Amino acid sequence: MSKKNYTFILMIIFIIAACNSGKKGIENALASITVDDLKNHIATLASDEFMGRAPATIGEEKTINYMAEEFKKIGLKSANGDSYFQEVPLVKITAQSPMALDISGGQQNLNLAFSDDFIGGTPQIKDEIQIDESEIIFVGYGINAPEKNWNDYEGLDVKGKTVLMLVNDPGYATEDINLFDGKSMTIYGRWTYKFDEAARQGASAAIIIHETGAAAYPWAVVQNSWSGSQLYLEGNDLSKSDLQLQSWITTESAQKLFGSAGMDYNELIASAAKPGFKPIKMNLNASVNFKNKVEYTKSNNVAAIWPGNKQSDEYIIYTAHWDHFGVNPDFEGDSILNGAVDNATGTASLLSIAEAFTKLPEVQNRSILFLAVTCEEQGLLGSKFYAENPLYSLNKTAGIINIDALNILGRTKDMTIVGMGNSKLDNYAVAVLEKNQRYATPDPKPEQGSYFRSDHFSFAKVGVPSLYLSKGIDDVEHGKEWGLEESKKWLMANYHKPSDNYEPEIWKFNGMIEDVKVYFEVGYNLSITNEFPEWNAASPFKSLRDKMMKK
Repeated sequence: MSKKNYTFILMIIFIIAACNSGKKGIENALASITVDDLKNHIATLASDEFMGRAPATIGEEKTINYMAEEFKKIGLKSANGDSYFQEVPLVKITAQSPMALDISGGQQNLNLAFSDDFIGGTPQIKDEIQIDESEIIFVGYGINAPEKNWNDYEGLDVKGKTVLMLVNDPGYATEDINLFDGKSMTIYGRWTYKFDEAARQGASAAIIIHETGAAAYPWAVVQNSWSGSQLYLEGNDLSKSDLQLQSWITTESAQKLFGSAGMDYNELIASAAKPGFKPIKMNLNASVNFKNKVEYTKSNNVAAIWPGNKQSDEYIIYTAHWDHFGVNPDFEGDSILNGAVDNATGTASLLSIAEAFTKLPEVQNRSILFLAVTCEEQGLLGSKFYAENPLYSLNKTAGIINIDALNILGRTKDMTIVGMGNSKLDNYAVAVLEKNQRYATPDPKPEQGSYFRSDHFSFAKVGVPSLYLSKGIDDVEHGKEWGLEESKKWLMANYHKPSDNYEPEIWKFNGMIEDVKVYFEVGYNLSITNEFPEWNAASPFKSLRDKMMKK
């Protein structure tokens, strides 16, 4: 047996022993987590009265006040002095006129209609955006990754130009384990990275080609996410750059664009995934013109604390995003995006877990911060703001436990650790699951890039070990294939759509309640130890934590 495996087994035995020794003491706490309480909180948060919980709206006001009142009722203290709120300064930018993306210079001129063919906006704090015949260059995946020996911008000056790129990364396209991380998406596959890199390169416009498999969601999700007002953190880097347009086009529109340039779409996207790819000037130009309404506004993270005892100056943070997309009048009939699964369920679980901590016979050693963050759907803005402006020192924060979209399909034998293998926080989840005759599984769909799409990632980026524990797929009654297929069906039909409603007559709560109790136990076990779990040696975040902890 290797020394590494021996150490891991000893750690698991220690954690399980801690679980068993504390079992009697936490029975009342676990019993306080009930289906009825979860149902009541979800029903409220996902109700039409809360108007889809959009940041900087009346829906936000109702949501954050409800959360603060419930935390106070449970007995938690305000975490920001005498306030339960951490104000997040934002810029709200709304395109005021219908826009179209015009493509000229090819075999035929293309007029791409907003929403159906193309969608986007600007990060610029300007009343009007005007791009006239900007040269289009196909930059493959739009990646500059020196450590991967990959630079799609090598030798290229894109200042004043439009860069056209594919979503995801070359590893996904080829499934070659020697390219990036094979089929598993890296940060370079995320749309947020691609727009940021285009801005760093000095481009005037960036266009991402949507493809459902590579993006992990259908075009309708892009439409819903990019319709209406867009929010940015005040003082963000994009607004200081030359990037005037960040946008998406459909696969069909991309095929027409390549066809107009006299180029073979399939051939070129295949070449983009090969080492040595060189950017291609398409001899096409892009033009777009639209006016903006710019508003300075604010949103709020909700922060409540249950103080610890012997190590009250050390913290564990539970995170869940409270926000969703509000009301979208473009939808006929039901236009409220209630976000019941995503993420009224996770937000409700914060309240249930908080109450469980108050039922412990003895106060845990470390303090527990419950952080319901804003603007996750706008690019993890609320968690990013907290990570850069923490209420409590990050070098005193032992770890993050993130909750995003609970299980509504029924009991599972497993739970998924998204990003499994990144940190020793995994061991705490493994131990609790094993105690409950369950097991941990890695992300079954790593190509979807889920690790980079939820709020724990904002903390990982600054070095704080973070656990993204999510619903399992190995359904107790129907097995893994059924679990995966049903999850896929739900996502394609309901993700970021008005149909993500609270449906207690359809949802199964027996799996949800078991998962919430696991979240509680993981945090509890971390709260009674002296350990600061570390990133594993291969993690890109380890050096940040070492520097933070002065190792």
